[in-house]
Amino acid sequence: MNTVKVSLGSRSYPILVENGLIREVGMRVKEAGLTGRCAIISDHNVAGLYLPEVERALEVSGFETTAHVFPAGEGSKSMGEVTSLCRSLIEDGHDRSSFIIALGGGVVGDLAGFVAAIFYRGIPFVQIPTTIVSQVDSAVGGKTGVNTPDGKNLIGSFHQPRLVLADPETLRSLAPREFREGFAEVIKHAAIRDVDMLTDLEALDPLDQNVSPTLIAQNVAIKARVVEEDEQETSGVRALLNFGHTIGHGIEASVPYGTLLHGEAISLGIRAALKLSKKHAGLPPTDSARILRLLQKFKLPLILPKEISTDLVLEKLARDKKFSGDKRTFILLDRAGNGVTCDTIPMDEIGPVIDSLRS
Repeated sequence: MNTVKVSLGSRSYPILVENGLIREVGMRVKEAGLTGRCAIISDHNVAGLYLPEVERALEVSGFETTAHVFPAGEGSKSMGEVTSLCRSLIEDGHDRSSFIIALGGGVVGDLAGFVAAIFYRGIPFVQIPTTIVSQVDSAVGGKTGVNTPDGKNLIGSFHQPRLVLADPETLRSLAPREFREGFAEVIKHAAIRDVDMLTDLEALDPLDQNVSPTLIAQNVAIKARVVEEDEQETSGVRALLNFGHTIGHGIEASVPYGTLLHGEAISLGIRAALKLSKKHAGLPPTDSARILRLLQKFKLPLILPKEISTDLVLEKLARDKKFSGDKRTFILLDRAGNGVTCDTIPMDEIGPVIDSLRS
């Protein structure tokens, strides 16, 4: 069993990574000290694959469960869906003694976590991530929230899970496009914190969906250490995880949610960040080329579609929650494996960088 602990004092929790772990949900939840009724929140796609198995595992361990399923897709990350889920929990008799299980990818985790953060002013929740993005990134760290037409995750809360159960076997059920997009986050982690992981990724077969639990655990450990240093993104350390996300989120928010998958938008954002890194942080061109080759290896997009307006991306980017007042902080690399913050980039440089992604 690969186990990573997120050490946050009284809010510390374990992340367990192992094949077949989804069949042990009841036992693991009981070991974490959770009691009461359980509300499982999932989307239609994931529920069809794993909900009956999770319900059985919980019921065998003595938990009473209810299921709350919403339409799959980024469009469901909305305040309307939050209200609908909260009312569904109330109708099924849940209260502050209940807990929530988030069964699914990043959308499920963000949405269910936010519901857990506000329902009866906060109840415990467990993450069972079923995509690469959620297993290596979004299920860890306590960021929850929903989107608005103005941008991603602009409404949300920090609410740490009590337990994260990552079963790499669930990744085999992903469609190829959804499988590959998750590697944008893996490549990001390697780029900012673990140059040796770049070598590991170069050796992988991008068509093989049997992902090693060790690789997932390595990524989780990077995320956990950063979260421990800067849980609520106040010191600047946690901002390193935004490498590729500043411009990437602007691109993602410039088209209807779901047009570009999250990892696809982040791939474009990483390319932009590499351009800025060469100019402002001294990133060697060989290191930049190496990271770009990995993005290409996993068939992640590097060309910005012409129909996505630079002005619209800039508009969305200006509302990004990672900006504070007039301060515009970008995450760059000074070498492969080492992320740095930079707040000296003039905003009039960003438009040309976005334009350069079209070729």
